[in-house]
Amino acid sequence: MPRLSFSHAGGIRAAVTAVALGALAVLAGCNSGGGSGIGFGSRPTTPAVQPVTGEVLGNGATRVALLLPLSATGNAGTLATNLRNAADLALKDFPNSGVQILVKDDLGTPEGARAAASAAVSEGAQLILGPLFAQSVTQVSGVARGVNVPVIAFSTDTAVAGPSTYLLSFLPQSDVDRIISYAAGRGKRSVAALLPNNAYGTVVEAALQRAVANTGGRVMAVERYDLDQVSMQQKANAVAALARAGTIDTIFMPDAGDAAPFLAQVLSAAGVRSPQVTVLGSGQWDDARIAAESSLAGAWYPAPESNGFASFSRRYQAAFGSAPVRMATLAYDATSLAAGLAGRFGTDAYTAQTLTNPNGFIGVDGAFRFLQNGLNQRGLAVYEVKGGKATIIDPAPKTFARVPGT
Repeated sequence: MPRLSFSHAGGIRAAVTAVALGALAVLAGCNSGGGSGIGFGSRPTTPAVQPVTGEVLGNGATRVALLLPLSATGNAGTLATNLRNAADLALKDFPNSGVQILVKDDLGTPEGARAAASAAVSEGAQLILGPLFAQSVTQVSGVARGVNVPVIAFSTDTAVAGPSTYLLSFLPQSDVDRIISYAAGRGKRSVAALLPNNAYGTVVEAALQRAVANTGGRVMAVERYDLDQVSMQQKANAVAALARAGTIDTIFMPDAGDAAPFLAQVLSAAGVRSPQVTVLGSGQWDDARIAAESSLAGAWYPAPESNGFASFSRRYQAAFGSAPVRMATLAYDATSLAAGLAGRFGTDAYTAQTLTNPNGFIGVDGAFRFLQNGLNQRGLAVYEVKGGKATIIDPAPKTFARVPGT
């Protein structure tokens, strides 16, 4: 059975039964090629406010709400179903947890999320898990804050985080801190960046500037491309010129989907070679297209260790008859955390002091902890692309003493 561990000063040790599997960051089906992610992308269009519907999972005394766009169409609805199933799987793993999950359909709209949150707190929810979209998180936080109910949301938009509203999602900052720190430790300190000209690129650029400064390096250039091949080729060639001149030894290009392989091909054609210049990516690179691209051989990127997600995926498929989307582990971890904390701490389970334990927790995706500002930090591994596959070259830290940015 999986475990949820509470880490201690001497290392992360098990304290209650709950999680231990592993996963990745941004769901490909919810991202554009520009790396928009949940919170940066658009939300589905649905009617304004409708009556709140849902179901109850489990029969424990401690009530926890799970707000999802269950009636939304397309990727959002598919993801919502996966998250609901993952929460159900977590409860089945911990049948004596004493928790019941009040699943509420938030319709994928801010108005629907506000109504769902109001219904949940009126039914006695002591913790809210979700929602997905940034504007919905803002509405839910307003409802929850008024009754001192904390929120663990799945958006990647850090602007909606704050005291009592925590983000469990994979945040760009964690990716940037991990890969820049690792590269700097291997003498890579002169960085140029190729970033999409969208909200994701803006967030990543700010994180990059801070992380490089913290390691004593320099950001020599930042090129922002529009999402078309002409713009991408122009910007990649500009960075390639810096590489040929010896001005940079590192190129950071975190974009997902087909963007990274295309940029890599342009750089290679322009004479950029590893290991003189090392290409760095993000957690969005956990994608077969990345491993298959020969121009990315020698590149490094951060991600959770994959064995945990593989185990979770097998168990999910056995239970529900299909493979889970990558982001499903967030609901599994959130539900397992809620169950584990309730079992261990009782009435103090969801206080700020408990949720922001600096030693963190172990979930499907490895070590994580919530910060007082609502953001999170994760222990990530570093992978190298080589020979058509990605191989771990630096394991994920098991304690937060080794996590970059702490």
